[in-house]
Amino acid sequence: MNSLLLTGGRIIDPANNLDSQADLLVLNGKIAAIGPDATRLVPPDTERIDARGKVIAPGLIDLHVHFREPGQSAKETIATGTRAAARGGFTSVVCMPNTTPAIDNPGSVALIHEKAEREGVVNVYLTGAITRNIAGEELSPIGSLKQAGVVAITDDGRCVQSNELMRRALEYVRMFDLPVFDHCQDYSLVTDGVIHEGYWSTVLGLRGWPSIGEEVIVARNILLAELTGAQVHCQHISAEGSVKLLREARSRGVSISGEACPHHFTLTDAAIAGSEVFWDTDGGDWKPFFTNSNQLPFWPSYDTNFKMNPPLRSAQDRAAILDALVDGTLNIVCSDHAPHCDYEKDVEFDYAPFGITGLETELPLTLMALHHSGRLPLEKVIPLLTTGPARLLKLPKGTLSVGADGDITVFDPNQEWVFDKETSASKSANSPFYGWTLKGKVTTTVVAGKIVWQDTPAP
Repeated sequence: MNSLLLTGGRIIDPANNLDSQADLLVLNGKIAAIGPDATRLVPPDTERIDARGKVIAPGLIDLHVHFREPGQSAKETIATGTRAAARGGFTSVVCMPNTTPAIDNPGSVALIHEKAEREGVVNVYLTGAITRNIAGEELSPIGSLKQAGVVAITDDGRCVQSNELMRRALEYVRMFDLPVFDHCQDYSLVTDGVIHEGYWSTVLGLRGWPSIGEEVIVARNILLAELTGAQVHCQHISAEGSVKLLREARSRGVSISGEACPHHFTLTDAAIAGSEVFWDTDGGDWKPFFTNSNQLPFWPSYDTNFKMNPPLRSAQDRAAILDALVDGTLNIVCSDHAPHCDYEKDVEFDYAPFGITGLETELPLTLMALHHSGRLPLEKVIPLLTTGPARLLKLPKGTLSVGADGDITVFDPNQEWVFDKETSASKSANSPFYGWTLKGKVTTTVVAGKIVWQDTPAP
């Protein structure tokens, strides 16, 4: 019957401006009651969860993941990817279309929906490609993709370089009320860069990926959104200049938005040189330290698990991303979960693929950078992972309203734990955060009233 009673937790539901200690009842997969009615209406033999000392939040939503099916199942599958999502507290995920073949036709959408229904443990939503085969040359059948059930279109993994083609895509999507996601990268400026262009690219002898390569496309998207009236969403913003452009455009009411990833507001390009950041439980903030024993900044690690696109940038860029999350310029946090096989990453830095996994570390890293650092109260952090993505995609999720789907995330914001490769649910292990002591632990993930993940404390 998918019925469940959660007792004694701090319920934070930003969609309803609710923040109080109360009980919550799920009946037949739907939110049935909150408060005194929850215990009054509970049927006999209903499963119960003691949530005292924990937060009960709407099921978290990640609108940017790569589950690699079809065609790249050695890296991740819908089965393993959704299990990783559940461990991270995510009850809904949005998959990108850069699979093999790309999701650029209704048949591919139907195939993945069927597989997700059969093998997934969380809700799986799909995006369709802007252009056929994500080649940037010819528009996909956007109307047919919408009819098949996609919630947005994007060529993520690539960026549409033709301004004229992007304009036509934005004009077209207005007929279908779909947002367009864009991976902002001007190839003529970025060329073959692999690391942020700056001090460390020079010291390490690696080709630079300049911030302007992102900023030019962000500016393009702002102008086209203003011209067409379409909703444009800029993915994984990493540069201070991009933040400034988005802040000014949003202040004028342009239908443009952006997202941030934990690796961009946690790490900097110095990590590739062997200098990382760590969580200082005494000071309550991120501080730099050198991982090599001699404390020298010139002993590079060249660890390819720090290679992502867009790249880790400077401390100034990282500070700008954090400020943008605080002031609402960026109102969504997502993982850009991008699994790769070990043998693909275990090569020279230049030749390794971009991307890291992130679903299982997203919530604690966000809590550490924004909540535990004192930048935002908890009730302002949760919308970045719930109401923000739900409103952008017009999903009936991210709320604990009575009658809504019983998708719930229970977590202890203060529990410290070590992220261990051996216990990860993802099929791939390309994360730079293994061995980190994280603060904030998901204890239960519930989808439609069914427990899909529950932490079992060590004896």
